[in-house]
Amino acid sequence: QLQLVESGGGLVQPGGSLRLSCAASGFTLDNYHIGWFRQAPGKEREGVSCFSRSGGRTNSANSVKGRFTISRDNAKNTMYLQMNSLKPEDTAVYYCAAYPIISLVSLCELSPSRYNYWGQGTQVTVAS
Repeated sequence: QLQLVESGGGLVQPGGSLRLSCAASGFTLDNYHIGWFRQAPGKEREGVSCFSRSGGRTNSANSVKGRFTISRDNAKNTMYLQMNSLKPEDTAVYYCAAYPIISLVSLCELSPSRYNYWGQGTQVTVAS
């Protein structure tokens, strides 16, 4: 059974940091593009950051560039999202996701519709 399980969400003060983890089971993340998404109440799900299988290139939303970093540990079959300098507007449910690579030179996309596998989500709340 293919599964993604997030952890690491919680309540943090503005300016603080959190690291989200997403453990994969039933498949090997190394064969997939991976991404993090978020959805705030009343808003559509948006792409935060993704990590391409090819060359380890990343792509991030402008709103998080310089603050959030996506990474993966193939040995642990786990992806991460390091979030620094958090703002109240970062409050949302965060989801990890993955989709199989098409070719070794393809780059990841931040469109949710491209992703086949999703975690259950973890709440991140930024408030004082």
